[in-house]
Amino acid sequence: MATPYTSSQTYIDEFDPVDFYKTYYHPEEGTITGEWLHFALRNFHETFTSGGVKGDLLIDFGAGPSIYQLLSACEAFNNIITSDFLEQNLAQLQKWLRNDPDALDWTKIVKLVCELEGNSDNESCKKKEEKLRRTVTKVLKCDALKKNPYDPVEMPKADCLISCLCLEVPCKDVESFTDTLRNLKSLIKPGGHIVIQSVLNCTYYYVGQKRFSCLAITKEELEMAFKKAGYEIVKLKVIAATEKPGKDIFDQDSYYFVHARKPRS
Repeated sequence: MATPYTSSQTYIDEFDPVDFYKTYYHPEEGTITGEWLHFALRNFHETFTSGGVKGDLLIDFGAGPSIYQLLSACEAFNNIITSDFLEQNLAQLQKWLRNDPDALDWTKIVKLVCELEGNSDNESCKKKEEKLRRTVTKVLKCDALKKNPYDPVEMPKADCLISCLCLEVPCKDVESFTDTLRNLKSLIKPGGHIVIQSVLNCTYYYVGQKRFSCLAITKEELEMAFKKAGYEIVKLKVIAATEKPGKDIFDQDSYYFVHARKPRS
């Protein structure tokens, strides 16, 4: 059964960040804490260490209520701006940054990143959380479908922009995906980096009992979109999604990682 395109208004009305966390990232119940998380975390770790991607400012685009994608980045950048379209997600990000008692619990995932860095004792994990909280300087609303995604905010140019499991949601087709990549390019310094990690050939996903649409992009379409948007691809990696959750909550067949650069001129 084809899933009809999920409108922005439906997201505003029906997307529950706590259900999202429970469905995908909860230490006991989460369904993508294995394959996807290890793939994504290792890619970020390598990109921001041996990959040499670092600088003053990193923009995190379409974070949802999540912070795991920033745990390696906070060691390589002085300032991070994180952002999302939904007010309910921004509220969850602010809760975590304030260390509120009812904030979402990312400690197990923090430990995974600290293990990659060779220091997974409790003190190192605590310091990692503190470092990220200091490094995130702004939490902003963004809209992938706007030519200026942060309108009316004047954004400084970033050394790197990252996005995880986001662009396939607002973009109806490959053309709008390409347009969004082009618009994101205006936020990056010449010679700067973009790192996108997400899913291929996925048509839907569930958050709690709610079903949301997803753009079923292929590897070939993905590559073409980056080239048409004017990027130089540094690395493109795809792995098969072999872990199947006990219940039907998504239908991707693989995960991808793209590291590309905005040309210097």
